[in-house]
Amino acid sequence: MNTQMGEEFGSWLARQLRRAGMTQAQLADALGLTRAAVSAWTTGRAVPREETIRMIASVLGTDVASVHNRTTDVAGELPLGWHHRPAHADGGREYGNAAAFAFGADLSVLAREATQNSIDERIGDSKPVIVRYTLHELSGEHLEAFLAAVQWPSLRRHYESAASTEQKVGRSLRAALDDLAQEETLLLLRVDDYNAAGLTGPEYGDGRFAAVVRRQLDSHKRSSGRAGGSYGLGKATLWATSRFGMVLTNSTLSEPHEGRTRSRVVGRLDLPWHEIDGAAYAGPAWFGEPDTDPGHEEVSRSWWAEDETVRDLHLERSASDPGTSFLIVGAHDASGDAGSLQEMHDKLVRSLADGFWAAMVAGRDTRPILEARVCTMRNGQVHIPEERVEPHRTHPALSRALQAYLNGETVSALAAGDEVARIDVPLVVPPLRGTTRAGERGRQHSAVLLLTPADDDASRANRVVCMRGTRMTVQERRPRDLPLGVAPFQAVLLAGYATGGGGEEVALAEQFLRASEPPEHDKWDRTEELTTLYERGALTRLREFHSEIDRAIRSLVGKRETTQGAGPAVLRELLKLDGPTGGRRATGAPTVHRIAAHIEDTGAWQVRVDIRLPEAADRWVLTPVAKFDVRSGGRPTVSWKSLTSTQNCRVDSGNLVIEPGVRSAAFIGLTDPATHPVAGSFARLVVEVQKARGGAM
Repeated sequence: MNTQMGEEFGSWLARQLRRAGMTQAQLADALGLTRAAVSAWTTGRAVPREETIRMIASVLGTDVASVHNRTTDVAGELPLGWHHRPAHADGGREYGNAAAFAFGADLSVLAREATQNSIDERIGDSKPVIVRYTLHELSGEHLEAFLAAVQWPSLRRHYESAASTEQKVGRSLRAALDDLAQEETLLLLRVDDYNAAGLTGPEYGDGRFAAVVRRQLDSHKRSSGRAGGSYGLGKATLWATSRFGMVLTNSTLSEPHEGRTRSRVVGRLDLPWHEIDGAAYAGPAWFGEPDTDPGHEEVSRSWWAEDETVRDLHLERSASDPGTSFLIVGAHDASGDAGSLQEMHDKLVRSLADGFWAAMVAGRDTRPILEARVCTMRNGQVHIPEERVEPHRTHPALSRALQAYLNGETVSALAAGDEVARIDVPLVVPPLRGTTRAGERGRQHSAVLLLTPADDDASRANRVVCMRGTRMTVQERRPRDLPLGVAPFQAVLLAGYATGGGGEEVALAEQFLRASEPPEHDKWDRTEELTTLYERGALTRLREFHSEIDRAIRSLVGKRETTQGAGPAVLRELLKLDGPTGGRRATGAPTVHRIAAHIEDTGAWQVRVDIRLPEAADRWVLTPVAKFDVRSGGRPTVSWKSLTSTQNCRVDSGNLVIEPGVRSAAFIGLTDPATHPVAGSFARLVVEVQKARGGAM
């Protein structure tokens, strides 16, 4: 992907003339030709003969091969410098980049937004995008060398002026300048991606380069239908994470620009409006070569940097694969929960794992979408070794669930401890405005819900992680109305392209859910885009989707089974409430919501019972009774070794006491194996909850 393909002769020659300060007429005179001949070359209408190419090389002071190859500029070195945008002629002022305030200057936000942008620019499906975050603390001579490379002395007056205002950005800049002077250290954070498109396209026209470096709110996505981002705001987190508003970039292009692909370098600075010696500046500035194109004279443009310059700017890339390196100058975490290098390193690892664990999971026949690493350095030496983010270590249950889906190894109901249950969840996508037909409600998409037992140390059990597109976590939520005492689980909801499917209904679902996400891409809810693009009822369809997700989870946890050795495969979940009607449940009587049970190693049955109760003015007093359902004869009663309240009740002399007004309760019972007439694995357990004497029923 790094092949230098050579620029078109006409555009290459025109740029060399501008860089050399030579007109077409002057070249024509030097060659003894007409100006019309030179004009025909620069406009692409003709190309010179071989003997003329040799003469052109001589005039430009280069060799013939360079003119033939056209993979480098030969007409002199142009000085690097900062171009500061003049203030608006109409007096308008911006005291900072508003896009940067759309997100917090938080490392977790940066990791989420920058990594998603890299994934959106992934090339092909054969290899993952590799993203590497490198923290690098500079001090002493290392700091001095870097500040010299970015021409800090020429910037200092601009910073001092911008920091003199009482606006928010001005105060932040003053604090950053003071800390740099007192501590004499500077923290860089480089974000590298590989197997990504790179900043392709022209300097000022439409393309990835201009969208990132020159423009705001331009979401120029290669994979627009599957992209995680859509607002064009995510790139602003790079500048927001810099205390000095400075980001440098080095890009290896997937498509040649000016005949080249390697080391396209540029810097951008975002300052508030400020004045120096009576001249007013809008705030943004660019670091590069002075442009020689007509209409852009003196504007700093990107340049093709030499290896030494790239090293001086700490922008060196470790591989030739296409992609971009973003260097955040003066990186910090404004949330306040990551101050030291170790804390920042750990937060980056944790944030990448939480946001992109699913993109890092591979199936038997599928490659991961993403590979992420974090490294921390100090003055050119490794301070904290590079750490690869491992989804099966950070999110083992969720990763197991997704991998089972990718491998086609899901089941319809859980039985063994590490199984993954799958169920489809309907999402009705409403019609776009102006496209509906009479009676049309929308198109149905089948999202996929995966559920598996939580790990013993899971800190966020009984949650469902929702995602679409390239499998970035959009939202994590706790399902509503879960059964009491439900065994801990973790669930994944795949919608749109995250299901791995294709077709029109998948594309429609992807578009609908993307329209329902705010700039943070952290939930599916009402947005202006949603209400503008879709017919009335779009928000109702979203709420129905959330309800269907909850319903699907309840159906899976309600079907959960436990297998123990050679015993029965299914526990009969039966609870009888003896009421005044002689065994028939009276209207308004307590009901069983769920029973879950298993046989312990001691042979004892452990049973968890959840009860729903009607409104009552008196307290309830219920007596749980355990019986064995053997193959012949009656049901012998077995004793409880223990009864334990788990919610909204207390145990008193073998009875459950539930206070008035309580609508749900739960308890755990453990049978005494010494009273079992047969081994527990050879009988089904029946639990009857009877009215205790003096209890309300």
